[in-house]
Amino acid sequence: MNQLFDLTGKVALITGGTHGLGMAMAMGLGKAGATLVINGHSSQEKIDKALEAYRAEGITAHGYLFDVTQEAAVIDNVARIESEVGPIDILVNNAGIIKRIPLVEMSVEEWDQVIRTDLTGVFIMSKHVVKGMMERGSGKIINICSMMSELGRNTVGAYAAAKGGLKMLTQNMATEWAKHNIQVNGIGPGYFATSQTAPIRVDGHPFNDFIIQRTPAGRWGDPEDLAGTAVFLAAPASDFINGQVIYVDGGILATIGRPANEA
Repeated sequence: MNQLFDLTGKVALITGGTHGLGMAMAMGLGKAGATLVINGHSSQEKIDKALEAYRAEGITAHGYLFDVTQEAAVIDNVARIESEVGPIDILVNNAGIIKRIPLVEMSVEEWDQVIRTDLTGVFIMSKHVVKGMMERGSGKIINICSMMSELGRNTVGAYAAAKGGLKMLTQNMATEWAKHNIQVNGIGPGYFATSQTAPIRVDGHPFNDFIIQRTPAGRWGDPEDLAGTAVFLAAPASDFINGQVIYVDGGILATIGRPANEA
């Protein structure tokens, strides 16, 4: 049974793996035996800090600085990774941004930035990583979707459009690449306790109360709650699962919620 979840000898590339949920999933993959390659685009300093955290856990990790929306940089760095670290067995498309702006106030430039990062970047990365997977006859691609792949919310129209598109891109990738023994699936995180949500995760804050009330599990997700799903989708245990999105949300999408005064 352990072999079904063993990633020893595998190389896993995680975009946006320098912090937050990307780091939590990468930690899970590393602890399951994978050699990590993390990507970031803001600074080498941020990558180096993340590498220290991985190595402190005994995980072999490498870092590469490039922008997933720039195809020439992606082509160059995928080639470098496969030459310097090894063939990429697992790709986690985690890099993404969100801009909370009402649609009528959003500029075309802001819209394009979100779509290009959250959707087009996944296409570019996958297109150039999957070629090696096809040649080798195996591979795992995990696209980080969102609850916004299924429903809308005020001020996140571009993000929801990108994540909705990513759900369908995941299904189409699976449709085209399954014959090469490549599994393409998605993870849709709910609301998680990260540094970004810390200011609103306090008793009495309206959004904190809303999430606790709206989530059947009655709590925010812990970033480590994503690690098991990432390992499952990256491991042999999921070899006949393709084109699916697993929502790790404490049950939010399963319910319309309950009144505030209901037990």
